[in-house]
Amino acid sequence: MQMEGQPQPVPTVALPPPAPQGPRHVALLLPLTGPNAAVAAAMSQAAQLAASTPGAPPLDIRDTGGDPGRATMQAQAAIAAGDALIIGPLTAEETQGVAGVAVPANIPVLSFSSDPNVAAPGVWTLGITPGQQMRRLVAAARAEGRQHLAALLPDGPFGDALQTALTDAASQAGFDPPAIQRGGGDPAVLDSALKTLTNYDQRHEDLQNRINAMRSSTDPASRQQAAMLAAQPIQPPPFDTLVLGANGDTLRQMADLLPQFGVIAPQVRVLGPAFWANGAAHLSGLAGAWYAVPDPSQRDGFVQAFTAKYGLAPQPIADIAFDAVLIARSLAQDNDYSVTALTKPDGFSGVDGAIVFFPDGHVRRALAIFQITPEGGTTIISPAPTDLTSPGS
Repeated sequence: MQMEGQPQPVPTVALPPPAPQGPRHVALLLPLTGPNAAVAAAMSQAAQLAASTPGAPPLDIRDTGGDPGRATMQAQAAIAAGDALIIGPLTAEETQGVAGVAVPANIPVLSFSSDPNVAAPGVWTLGITPGQQMRRLVAAARAEGRQHLAALLPDGPFGDALQTALTDAASQAGFDPPAIQRGGGDPAVLDSALKTLTNYDQRHEDLQNRINAMRSSTDPASRQQAAMLAAQPIQPPPFDTLVLGANGDTLRQMADLLPQFGVIAPQVRVLGPAFWANGAAHLSGLAGAWYAVPDPSQRDGFVQAFTAKYGLAPQPIADIAFDAVLIARSLAQDNDYSVTALTKPDGFSGVDGAIVFFPDGHVRRALAIFQITPEGGTTIISPAPTDLTSPGS
């Protein structure tokens, strides 16, 4: 019997074990509504397909509507929810807003943009950039023995990005600064730009002076040589490598004009941007030209899995959403989403090949070089490298 005044015993209460802390979510920011909703839907499907693989972190999918302000708000909400990494958004404008809140919070951003201007410490662009393409192509041109670069680039931001990328790649590969002309799709503008770039008037005048001097000679052999010179094409321009930044009708106009100015393969190697891959079948007039893109054969397994799940083949842009989640899965294995983990020297593997991140926001991708054939097809003349630390990769 308990005596009055004695302390009462404290009952033993079984406390529930602490709730296990699950893996941290990863934010996926996409414009699921608005003009780019169809593209975003395919990217979301690809990301969820990757998230269904063992070890992948759960996704926190948020709609930006394609609006930079809304993208910023969604990033803030994702950070407040404890998300470890932000994948997306789609555009450069959205990315700038997201970076403004993510970088101070030490949350890495893997943007889907291909605009190199938004890349910075803590922000990486997963789209294929002009810098990646030009680095690969210019290094291959140097390896082929090319010595002089030139470019005819469009006006506007894309032309600006190509010019910067080409100038940087030329310096890295040991070329002199390239000769560059800018111009739009007007035939007269293209004609004038090509005349200036190829030094056509001076070359034509020099050739005509030689022909006239031979014709005025009393030597029959000289007059015969003059006739032979007049029948031959004009001599090659003062460059052996030409970068063209156009597409569509403008590019086809250029292809028709180039021989008139002595820009003929194989004396001159033409290089172009990655979007040539979409219309290569119609570019037989540029036979011998090169462009650099991921090897599409590497995505066969992804295409099959996506088609089996969703009933249609994925758009190529869906690849980078799939790869982004695969990268997040790799980081989730050690629950380490730091810059150090992201910038490991050996990088990551994805359906578009190897990818390496650098602390300054620079991204290096494994790109194959394709050559356009006379039939309008393409062939790989340089496979995608497996070692992205080598020069020119």
